[in-house]
Amino acid sequence: MLGKGKVERGALQRSNYAAPVVARAAATLFAVAAVLTGCSGGVFDPQGPIAAGNTKILLNSLAVMLVIVIPTLVALLLIAWKYRATNSQARYDPEFVYSGRIELIVWGIPTLTILFLGGLIYYGSQRLDPRMPIISDKPQLNVQVVALDWKWLFIYPDQQVATVNKLVIPAGVPVHFTLTSASVMNAFFVPQLGSMIYVMNGMQTDLHLQADHAGTYYGQSAHFSGDGFSDMHFQVHAIPAQEFGAFLSGLKAGTGVLNADAYLKLAQQGSDVSAATFGHAQSGLFDAIVHQALPPGLGPTRNKSVSEPGIRPKANPSPTGSANPAPQHREEAHDAR
Repeated sequence: MLGKGKVERGALQRSNYAAPVVARAAATLFAVAAVLTGCSGGVFDPQGPIAAGNTKILLNSLAVMLVIVIPTLVALLLIAWKYRATNSQARYDPEFVYSGRIELIVWGIPTLTILFLGGLIYYGSQRLDPRMPIISDKPQLNVQVVALDWKWLFIYPDQQVATVNKLVIPAGVPVHFTLTSASVMNAFFVPQLGSMIYVMNGMQTDLHLQADHAGTYYGQSAHFSGDGFSDMHFQVHAIPAQEFGAFLSGLKAGTGVLNADAYLKLAQQGSDVSAATFGHAQSGLFDAIVHQALPPGLGPTRNKSVSEPGIRPKANPSPTGSANPAPQHREEAHDAR
């Protein structure tokens, strides 16, 4: 009787704990549903084939995982109800040690789920490879992207024009982006159009995206890169294809020239930079940035006006008032290189 009383008290405690756990789980599911239904402008509001493929992978993965989550929540309710303290008909088996069927369920279902998720992700990753061109009967548009501190430079090499913090593309036309960074590692991301991709100084990567419909989409830096990171965003204007030629003609009529000297001025650190255009972009400028024929930007490691790291929070001075010699040696070595 004493052992049974302990079991009954344990069952009562489990039933008392089950209610708030289930309530929190239900509240979480409702919150997720509310977010998914009102997330216009984000990854769940795709406006291109790559973004649609990414969203499909996310939703399929969610559905597969819910196959485990929902039965688990239902089983939690059933067990809490069946083994409540007032149920004298519940089976009491203090000698229970092992069940092969339970082990098969507990390990088999998660294993199959992981394999299924892995297959979905593998297939999607192959089909949505950033370097794979988008199949279309329209010729692709080439755009070169440079991540600066803290702004984005877009060069149209075939048209020899350029813009800053403003990207204009024709709707329904695949766009081939060639990307690099002028200083530290960064990440290019337009949530409604598709895959995020990282860029590094001295290296080049490729990305293919397409906007199916005309509209204005938000683009951003998705990797912390210093003080001006929070202002490093841009607008993507997808306009009808027949209007894109007029946009290029308007750019070429401008007086701005992007050459090596203009680029070096543009590469200086500055945040919250307004959109700008260049009516002519020097040929081969992007390749000179990639091959470091033009010097890399300062990055967030040193502010141009003071000789201390341009990051927050600032390092506290040592109690003796002297700087740590190790970082100083590393900076001197970097300057020497």
